[in-house]
Amino acid sequence: MTVLSVASAPDSWAAWWAVDTDSWAAFGYLSLVSMFLGFFAWYRGLALGPMLQVSQVQLVQPLLSIAWAALLLREHVTLPTLLSGLLVIVCAATAVRARNTPSRSHPDMKGQS
Repeated sequence: MTVLSVASAPDSWAAWWAVDTDSWAAFGYLSLVSMFLGFFAWYRGLALGPMLQVSQVQLVQPLLSIAWAALLLREHVTLPTLLSGLLVIVCAATAVRARNTPSRSHPDMKGQS
């Protein structure tokens, strides 16, 4: 899809050739480390911990990225961004708690106390 998008825009080829080697190196690093090698650590973490609880950490990742960008890169964080982040944390915490509380009416829970 990217190739089709680039091919359809007449001026896009010049923009691709104008990208410097540092940018391509950063793109390659992010592609290899973050998107490929990071999955090994992520799936190992899922295997070690209770999967349902550990997987909820992924919902909080965007908020943590925003927080680190504000702290390290001095990005401006607006009030709607903070409120949205807090809403995500509340929803993730609610999901974890709901999954940890067994339902008494569930058929698999009959006869268990």
